[in-house]
Amino acid sequence: MTDIATPCIKICVIDPETDLCIGCARTRLEIGAWIGLGDAGRESVMAELPERMANLTKRKTRRGGRAGRLGVKI
Repeated sequence: MTDIATPCIKICVIDPETDLCIGCARTRLEIGAWIGLGDAGRESVMAELPERMANLTKRKTRRGGRAGRLGVKI
């Protein structure tokens, strides 16, 4: 069996706003179909991931820590 290229970093959490995994930036459908996509399909998706990840993290703000507990806006 050959190794299949994957962007998975084993942080599998789907962002509810974008429906993208915060670890690899793939959609649920892409994750589920990954093995069956074939090399060309996987390469096509992987080419889009850097831009998706940049857009995914650009809109997020940290809400934890002391400021989050106190309701302080940073």
